[in-house]
Amino acid sequence: MNALKRRQIYERLRAQLPDPRSELEFRTPFELLVAVVLSAQATDKSVNLATAKLFPRANTPQALLQLGEAGLIPYIQNIGLFRTKAKNIIALCQKLLAEHGGNVPADREQLVQLAGVGRKTANVVLNVAFGQPTIAVDTHVFRVANRTGLAPGKTPAAVEEKLAKNTPEEFRRNAHHWLILHGRYVCQAKKPDCPKCAIADLCEYRRKTVAAPSAGKPRKKERLKQAP
Repeated sequence: MNALKRRQIYERLRAQLPDPRSELEFRTPFELLVAVVLSAQATDKSVNLATAKLFPRANTPQALLQLGEAGLIPYIQNIGLFRTKAKNIIALCQKLLAEHGGNVPADREQLVQLAGVGRKTANVVLNVAFGQPTIAVDTHVFRVANRTGLAPGKTPAAVEEKLAKNTPEEFRRNAHHWLILHGRYVCQAKKPDCPKCAIADLCEYRRKTVAAPSAGKPRKKERLKQAP
């Protein structure tokens, strides 16, 4: 895909949503970090339901350590992998207090040293909490980047590298939000909604879906018969 097409894609996505926001609910960098750790292999909706009850009770490293792993589990037990996530959250709280004064570091290398935090999670925190132009590649971004031809790659790391290299600077801050939301609501895994896609004519996906015929709509011959 050439540079002009990439720019046009981002321009159209921006026109649809000029100021995108994460769908995770949070008030502080620490709340965001916990929410993103919980969101691995889970929906934002399920995480928001859990944190709506958890954060009023414990939303700092100190408070979560006091709650403990056993006390945390009841709040998050409806989220996938909740036992592993509870263990990781308690461990990252300990490390934040021991090495960062309880603050979330605005540095990728330091973030990925925390339990349960990989490159994608670190990129989300850096982008959303600290305004850095990082691009987090989740399953939605990976799918959209490959389908459209925007940044094809066999691994999330390869896709991230191409997106970082080829995304014009003015779009980098919001790029992963636009791509995530586009993949979540339009370019879905099982059946992309190509007829409603704002970038369908720029997309290089070969198996585009078509609009279904309107139910009850008379066929051409029938319409002709009804005409005066």
